[in-house]
Amino acid sequence: MALEKQLAVDACDRNDVYAAACPCREMLDLLANKWSALAIGSMTEGPRRFGEIKRELQGVTPKVLSATLKRLEDADLVTRTVYPEVPLRVEYELTPLGVSAGEPLAHLRNWVNENVTRH
Repeated sequence: MALEKQLAVDACDRNDVYAAACPCREMLDLLANKWSALAIGSMTEGPRRFGEIKRELQGVTPKVLSATLKRLEDADLVTRTVYPEVPLRVEYELTPLGVSAGEPLAHLRNWVNENVTRH
């Protein structure tokens, strides 16, 4: 058991995403989720309201989108701002970390658009 614990610590120290115990794995899991990747892409042009994101992400349910945005917020990729207006207005916006994650995700979306129909 001590060896397993030491291997986990070593993996964390190296940020070895291939190691099961590496904290990087959680971020990779989050970013590799299709709804997370698409939601981040939806916010690259600036703050968006929930309904705007939902309309753009065809097929996502409100429950799944809400959970996805919460996970992105918990990972410090998105900020949620509530404006005390009537009716209440809530906007989601990428943090600097979210913007930096959006760049490689944009490359992946572009690659998919260019290559998926060529098979």
